This record gives sequence, C-alpha cells and structure tokens, in this order.
Amino acid sequence: MPPVRILSPRNALALALALGLAACSPQPAGDASTAAPVATAEQVQAESQRLNEWFDVQYEELLQFSPTQLTFLGRKELNDQIDDVSEAGVRKQLAWMEASVKEMESSFDYDKLDPETRLSWDLWKRQYENARAGLPFLGNGYPFNQMGGMQNMVPTFLINFHKVDDESDYLAYVSRLQKVPVMFDQLLERTRASAAQGIRPPKFAYEGVLDQSRKIIAGAPFDGGADSALWADAQAKADALAKDDKISEERAAELKEQARKALVESIKPAYDRVIAFAEEELPQAAENAAGVGTSHPNGKAYYEYQLRQNTTTDMTADEVHRLGLSEVARLRGELEAVQQQIGFEGDLQAFFKHVQDDPNRLYPNTDAGRQAYIDDATQAIDNIKQHLPEYFGLLPKAGLEVKRVEAFREQDGAAQHYYPGTPDGSRPGIYYAHLSDMSSMPKTELEVIAYHEGLPGHHMQISIAQELEDIPTFRTQQFTTAYTEGWGLYSELLAKEMPDTYVDPYSEYGRLMSEMWRAIRLVVDTGLHVQGWTEQEAVDYFRANSSVPDAAIRSEVQRYLVIPGQATAYKVGMIKILELRRNAEAELGDKFDIRGFHDAVLGGGALPLDLLEKRVDLWIEAQRGAAAPAAEAA
Repeated sequence: MPPVRILSPRNALALALALGLAACSPQPAGDASTAAPVATAEQVQAESQRLNEWFDVQYEELLQFSPTQLTFLGRKELNDQIDDVSEAGVRKQLAWMEASVKEMESSFDYDKLDPETRLSWDLWKRQYENARAGLPFLGNGYPFNQMGGMQNMVPTFLINFHKVDDESDYLAYVSRLQKVPVMFDQLLERTRASAAQGIRPPKFAYEGVLDQSRKIIAGAPFDGGADSALWADAQAKADALAKDDKISEERAAELKEQARKALVESIKPAYDRVIAFAEEELPQAAENAAGVGTSHPNGKAYYEYQLRQNTTTDMTADEVHRLGLSEVARLRGELEAVQQQIGFEGDLQAFFKHVQDDPNRLYPNTDAGRQAYIDDATQAIDNIKQHLPEYFGLLPKAGLEVKRVEAFREQDGAAQHYYPGTPDGSRPGIYYAHLSDMSSMPKTELEVIAYHEGLPGHHMQISIAQELEDIPTFRTQQFTTAYTEGWGLYSELLAKEMPDTYVDPYSEYGRLMSEMWRAIRLVVDTGLHVQGWTEQEAVDYFRANSSVPDAAIRSEVQRYLVIPGQATAYKVGMIKILELRRNAEAELGDKFDIRGFHDAVLGGGALPLDLLEKRVDLWIEAQRGAAAPAAEAA
C-alpha cells in the first residue's frame, strides 16, 4: 500500500462497508459463580470442527454480497454482477453480520473450542463489531479521490482481474461495463450527501479524479484518438478467444461491438457524471488543507475510529504522535552512523541533500531505465527466494511478477503496491511500481521496496494466508492493516539477516530511510488530523527528516489526507512483531526457532495485533511443552 502499501483493490471496492479489524471484542459473558465442567478432548475437537464447518458456510454467504471479491478470488459466480455500495446495501450486509454473530453465540460453546478456533470466533465477531462501530462514519470517506478512488479502481479491476476464458466470461465482462453507472451513481449519492454536511476532500483529490477520469475516457471508442485502455482490453480479450478457437472471428467481432456499445453508452456517461461532480465541488475544496479533525463536523471521533481500525490498538493520537517523534530521533542517529561509514562531511540535512541530488543514485528517465528498475527488483526478490527455507517452514506456492502501473492510474512519486494473486495460483501476485518519474524511484530504495512488496513481505504473507488449509476460509482472506503492513515493514529488517542484501551502504541507507518514512508517518498523520497541521506543514516536516524526493513527499502527504489513520499501521505493526519476537527469544532461549516463530506469525492469517499476540503465546507454550519431555528423557 504499498503498497500504498498494500492498497489492494479489494479494499477499495469494499470501502462502502467501512470495515476494519480493530476494537477489542469482549469474550462471551458467563456466570462467574457457576464453574462450567471441563470439556473433554473429544468434545473440544467435535465442537471446534462443527464451528469451523459453520464458518465456511457463513463465509460463502458473506461472499455473495461482493461479486467483485469472488472475482478477486478467481471465482466466476456472479461475474456479471457488481457490488451494491449504496447505504442500503451497507446496512443490509451489517444486518446479516449481526444475525450471523447471534447464531454463533447461541449455537456454539466458546468454552469447548480449541485455542485456534477461539481466535476464529473472536475474529468473526470483531468483524461485525467494527462494521457496526463504523456505521456513524459512512459519510466520512472519500469514494472518489486521487489514490484509490473508484474512478480508477473499476478499470483496474476489469482489465486485470476479470478473467475471460470463454464467451460467457466475455458477456459477463460486458454486463459489468453496463452496471458501472449504477455503482458510480450510488457513490455519487453518498458523496453529495457528505458534501452537504461540509465533508469533502482537499482540492488536489478532485484534481486527481478529474485527471484520471478524463484519461480513462480519452481515445477510441470515446473519441478519435488511439485506443483507450478499456477498449484495448476489450478487444484483446475477444481476440484471445478467437485465437484459441473458443469462438469464431465473426463472433469475436460481434462481442467487441457489444463491448464498444457498453463503453460508449454506459461507461462514458458514468464518467461524465463523476467529472461534472468533481468540477462542481472543486471551487469549494480547500487548498493546503488540514486533516479530518478540523475539517469534518465529527472529525475527531472519526479519526479515533480510524486509528483503532488501522492500528488494532487503543493508542490515542497523542501516544502515536509521541511514538513517532521518538522513532524519528532514533533513526536519525542510525542514519548519522551510515553517513560516517560513507565518509560524508556535514550535517544530516546536507547528507540527505547529497543523496537526493546524486545522479548516480537514479535510473535514467527512459524506457530502458524503467526496464532496468524492474529487472533489478526481480533480481533482488530472486535472491531472497533462495534463502527463504532458512527462515520459514511455510513457503508460498504462488508466483510473483514485477510490473509497471497502468498509464491511466500511474502517478509521479506515488507509493508502490502489491495486488494478491488467486488462492489457486492461477493468477500470480503483482508488485506494481510507479515508473512515470524515475527521479522519484532512487536506486537506494529499490531493494527495501522489493522486500516489502514482494519477498519476504506482502507476497509471502498474503500468499501463505490464502494457501492455509487448517483454518476457516474467511481467515485466509482476512486483511488487517497493522498486521499486513507491520509484516511488510518487519520484512525490510528481516531481509538484512539474509545473505547478499543491503551490501552497498547506500542500500542500508535506503532501508533506514524507508523505516524513517514510516516513523514520519506517525508524526505527520496525527499532526494533520488531530493537531491541525496543514498540508504544507506536513511536507516541511517530512522534508526536514528525510531525503525522500519532493514528488514522493507531496504524494505521501496527500495520501494521508484522504486516507486518515492508515499510514500509522506500518510502524505500530512492525514494533509489535519485533516485540513478540524478542519475547519469544527471551522465553525460549536456545530453543527459539526462527522458522517456527515466523510460521506462528504467518500461519493464522492476518490477525489484529492482540489476537496475533495470543497466537504467538500459544506457540511459545507449545515449544516449552515439547522441550520438557526432551529434557526429562535426557
């Protein structure tokens, strides 16, 4: 999300649900005066199996609310449909979730579950509680923005994820083109209601929406220019069917005409309405804006909610801000040590400028330079891949590709990100890089970003989660920002333990600067949304403490303004994983196994941090239990 971290399309398309995984859910209440009889091992096994089977049935029902999520999973049920993102649709799903939790609590006994199944219970209930807690803030989000706005997520989804293997898939593709206006109109209705309350994104967000929307409907068949991205994709999908003898050339021509008609009669008017709305709102939007705490009528409560969702902790904004200041100070000291190693004279700010201005640290701003970036990132990932068995028992089966972001959504300086593959491996994971401006993609940061987005980062974690077979299916698809992004940032440091990484001190500088980037986020995100910092004040703080290119700094700060709280998850999650590892090392001593620890972290899916801690504690106890008989035998 980077990713953008990981700014996954599945999250953008589900933005209407206002889901996350955060606030603590209490355990089922019981009468303390009456001790329940201890369940036998057979009873625990039977009740756990029964609940896990129930989870899989419930998850299938939940998936029916999101045809796009089914497509992300590589499934084709409902692939001629698109999600209902109206407020009524959100409330309908929430009511279903409430009924599901009530059924779970009335039909199963928490005390008769094994520890792993208790985690599943906690997580299933928490999903509902967080969705319910987010209901008052349905109007606070920005469905159309310059980062993950629906205007660019829809074509990204159709081009990259709607797979066409036969004629029926193509007809479903056309059907989805025809249904896009319904989704856009539902979101425009909600966005207009928000604007009426004074809730609107900053001016740059509308400018990004206008620019991207106009690019999407530029070219054939919308005008006389070269083929637009959507039209090129529609033709390529039909031509591929004909080439594979799935249909005749004549039928391919007929299908392409249906797609062309849908683009002209459905897609273009839908985008025209988005453009008209953005143009209408633009004069009322703030320039050099502050965050939601001062710009939304319920902004303080909304930001507190976002912090809980994104960090999965009860940390206050002030605590997050202080943590950020402390981490920035620590990392400045480590950067000064690298400066001394390199032998650069002057203060840290002069060193930042030296690195930023050094032309040897940049790839050429040419197609050859862009390909060199992709090749070098792929090579760095391949090096990690050969060493994974030394650090992990669980290994991903899915492939990984490094690709340039599509032209219609590419932005100078925007964060790199990862899109997951399918659970069955038919579609690989993709590490996407914004390469339109190579001056914002320095060589110093190539390794660390590749490790974060690829291996041992997001691709490793998400692929393993999707491939797990001994937990309920819903957990294999769970997304928890603090866990996922915390793992990505932890992976940057973990890679340092592996051979042939960060060999050049400038690459180690890049690793530290990447961590500094995330520490700055703690300060800047809370500064913007609680302390009233303006966009420019945030940019100035960022620049004073990093050598991140100016285009990337501006893009980052604008990202924080439209996605409040998300940027705080990285460092909070990393710190928790490091804390869990240090605790495990201290508790187990020479019995500590790095592969076992990583499997404990990755083997349960993306958990809120408190549930992750429970899982690691269970692993520590299991390791102690295994060690005791061995010691007695010795």
